[in-house]
Amino acid sequence: MLDISLLALRRPWQPTISVVVPAYNEADGLVRFHQRLEHAMAGLGHWEVIYVNDGSTDRTMAVVEALQRTDDRIALVSLSRNFGKETAITAGLDYASGDAVVVIDADLQDPPEVIPALVAAWKSGFDMVYARRRSRTGETWLKRTTADGFYRLMRRMGDLKLPRDTGDFRLMSRRVVDAVRQLREQHRFMKGLFAWVGYPTTFVLYDRAPRHTGVTKWNYWKLWNLALEGITSFTVMPLKLATYVGLCIALLSGVYAVQVIVKTLIIGNPVAGYPSLMTVTLFLGGVQLMFLGVIGEYLGRVFNETKQRPLYLVERYAPSAVKVEG
Repeated sequence: MLDISLLALRRPWQPTISVVVPAYNEADGLVRFHQRLEHAMAGLGHWEVIYVNDGSTDRTMAVVEALQRTDDRIALVSLSRNFGKETAITAGLDYASGDAVVVIDADLQDPPEVIPALVAAWKSGFDMVYARRRSRTGETWLKRTTADGFYRLMRRMGDLKLPRDTGDFRLMSRRVVDAVRQLREQHRFMKGLFAWVGYPTTFVLYDRAPRHTGVTKWNYWKLWNLALEGITSFTVMPLKLATYVGLCIALLSGVYAVQVIVKTLIIGNPVAGYPSLMTVTLFLGGVQLMFLGVIGEYLGRVFNETKQRPLYLVERYAPSAVKVEG
């Protein structure tokens, strides 16, 4: 839950657009990112940018503080430790007060120059405008293929229809942000939450660029865990699959039992081979253990939800100082 004492510190002005930027060890590229953001936001009315320092171990917070001294549209939310990008986005949404909120990464793979197109689509009447990747420069074939496979799987496994070739880069109206803020589950898959709330939606095509500086924080292990979060958060299909596989194995076992009985009656009962016995035993044991793990994943999520811990803790909040004249 958002700390009530911090709500009292909220600034008296209401920007038209809030830009939420989660940042974890992005010190080297933040100055360049902010320069491009300023240029992209020119002419879009009153705006603010909320940098969420997600427990960075480099100079990220110091860089944001230095930028804040030169630009009064900057707000800083510094979390007490690294809670992960999904939670950092949530923190940014909690502190954003604009009529529309843009979520964008600080690595410049998602160009700030696309924001005016998102704003134009929002002003035409859409509540959610996501940026769809037309090309993904700098990403390996394996990453592109696995990402595409994941989104196809999510669209087929449940009722949630994730837009393809889409990350967190998007614009949301105030009512969409307020809806997302009501969803306080511990295991957060923000792309799924954005899609779950619905509302009129459209997209803008853009070309994804390589990282400006640094290296990605998302290795394949973290991407795998994020995929598990998405699957277990929005569908119970793995549990249904366990039932279906169990039924299939039971049917095959019945057929095999009939075959053994008929063979015994016709040609006798020769001694069964040890390799085939071990193969069947290991196969059945592996299937059982795999689906025990699936059940454990869901049970673990129930356990974490029952503890009702806050999603994040704020170490420091430095609001922007903009005043709207008139």
